[in-house]
Amino acid sequence: MIPGPLPQKYRILIASTAILTLAVIVGSLASTGEQQKVIHELRIYEIFDANKKAFHDRFRDHAMRIMAKYDFKIVATWESKKDSRTEFVYLLEWPDRETMAGRWEKFLRDQEWIKIKKETGEMYGPLVGEIQDRTLYLTDYSPRKALAK
Repeated sequence: MIPGPLPQKYRILIASTAILTLAVIVGSLASTGEQQKVIHELRIYEIFDANKKAFHDRFRDHAMRIMAKYDFKIVATWESKKDSRTEFVYLLEWPDRETMAGRWEKFLRDQEWIKIKKETGEMYGPLVGEIQDRTLYLTDYSPRKALAK
């Protein structure tokens, strides 16, 4: 036999549980939508074995520091070999395409960076050959929506 109306405290508990569950679902959908806007940028630089150390020193000690000033999120860096060519590969994460374009513009106009590139170029010769740049858009079934923390 089903008892009469639920006591007030149980109705409040059930209603609160339903509201909290709905809030969690809506919140997770909203955050998923925001995370799907995240884009990644894959950069591949041809570097030369004769002055590879100078390139890595410049990137590690200067480029990364100046990029951080403009809120670049560097996810990871790698060195790769393709055919007889040495490559430096790195992955950046951006909130959107507009932010990516604006921050690159600021970085490339940074007076300290311009000076460092000029000085290292004069000391070691060209440190970078061909540059490849790819903007990567997450698929809706990507296991991870954001990589950087």
